[in-house]
Amino acid sequence: MIRLPRQETKLMVAIHGWSGIVLGLLLYAVVLTGMTAVFAKEINTWSSGHVAQKSAFERPIDDSLQALAARTPAEFHEAVDVFEIADGNLGLFFHLHEAAPSGEVIERGVYYEVDSAGDVVREKRGIGEEVFGPSNDDALSHFLIDTHVQLHVPEPWGLLLTGILGLAMLVAAVSGLLIHRHLFKDIFTLRRKASPVLVNRDRHSVAGTWSLPFAFILAFTGSFFSFYGTVGVPIVAMAAFGGDEQAFDDAVSVKPEKPDSRPHLTGTVNQIIADARARTGALPTFVLVERFGRADAQVTTYQDPEPGSIEPLTLVYNGATGAYERTTPSIGAKPSLGGTLTAIMEPLHFGNFAGVASKAVWYGLGFAMCYVTLTGLRLWLVRRRESIPTLAWLERAVTVIGFGLPLALLTAAVGFLCAVPLGSAVVWTPAAFLIGSAISIVAGVALPTHALLVTVHKFAIGGLLLGLPLIRLATGGPGWTSALMARQPMIVAIDIALILSGVWLLIRMITAQRSDNTAPVSLQPAE
Repeated sequence: MIRLPRQETKLMVAIHGWSGIVLGLLLYAVVLTGMTAVFAKEINTWSSGHVAQKSAFERPIDDSLQALAARTPAEFHEAVDVFEIADGNLGLFFHLHEAAPSGEVIERGVYYEVDSAGDVVREKRGIGEEVFGPSNDDALSHFLIDTHVQLHVPEPWGLLLTGILGLAMLVAAVSGLLIHRHLFKDIFTLRRKASPVLVNRDRHSVAGTWSLPFAFILAFTGSFFSFYGTVGVPIVAMAAFGGDEQAFDDAVSVKPEKPDSRPHLTGTVNQIIADARARTGALPTFVLVERFGRADAQVTTYQDPEPGSIEPLTLVYNGATGAYERTTPSIGAKPSLGGTLTAIMEPLHFGNFAGVASKAVWYGLGFAMCYVTLTGLRLWLVRRRESIPTLAWLERAVTVIGFGLPLALLTAAVGFLCAVPLGSAVVWTPAAFLIGSAISIVAGVALPTHALLVTVHKFAIGGLLLGLPLIRLATGGPGWTSALMARQPMIVAIDIALILSGVWLLIRMITAQRSDNTAPVSLQPAE
């Protein structure tokens, strides 16, 4: 039980309400797109119909590395990023590091995409953010991630905005915790047969209380990601290295004791990947080759956390001989508490430390956070409906964003599925999102009653959920038998999840009492 004096309780209620109402809709957008982005990889497999049965890291890589190195200017041999992309293709980015006028370290080089036959299907030159843009196959997953990370606002402002939203979530979580007079009782209190006032208040309190630990984790790790590169690194670089971020990076990285620039064949990556797999039980998620073609070449493999752990593994090998040298922290030159905490931020934020199971839990908790945000906004608004009638526009805005955002994301998926066969998914994915948003906004202005606005949105969302699997099949996606034979059960699982969600929503809408949609709902803020 948490007891605060009456005045402090009123202050916490005010802080809780205003922190939610001022940034609540943006916070809802970040959380909703974040819970979707948790399954970005799986959504990419589902939407683009990828049925590759073999990982790119299971195929020979050295020959492609050597061939591409021969056609790439030597200045870009400073480092090579190697990673798996859509449909089992391999991405290789030969690059150097240089300082921008602002002091920020950027990567400039040549990016190649290699298919399973070893042929180059894409080549692009430029800095990292230019060459790693969305492609036709991954436009949907890229759009979801970019929406979550920075709301499509240009850098660094988008990251700063999502960081501020993370701090707002912390404020709402802490103030929500303090205003609960009976915290442990609220976890289990759900009076289904009580008055609508108590039922809706109980639902908000139960969902909010159960998701409090997740809210703390999500808010803190999200703010960390947003501020780490935009604020943290520049401040440290300015304070200790005169603003030179490259010097900062060199200080926290392990460099060879004796640089040796003599030419030497770097042809041990296949051997290194096999050894890393034997040591950790899994293929790497990313491979970095530094000083390619030199005697002091170094290869680093990045691995998912081992079972029972949430900290990713980083294995370092001698690039010339392929010999294993050490396991290093993900951050810093030597193990430290700060380095460990930094390393676990990513798996804690995205919930990918235990595969699909942990992602599913994070998705469910994200859904609860969205529910808490929307019901909290409605509780705040309805209590003030009579005293401030002009807030009716804000109630409609909450509905338009609350239901319009998932509607727009679904229309983006429709646009992607229809445009992939035409090779124009990069254009039509965001365009379809804007079309869905525009339809929702027009409905919010044109429909005569708020109840009708809610009904139309629910019906549209339910119809799209049911229709997406059919659209995927109609546009050339693999059927369930083909997907299962190709060992891609995630395609089937997402289809089933969409169908069940659509059926649940439509049945709930049809069987709900008409009075819930036509009569004003008396809600009060949680106490």
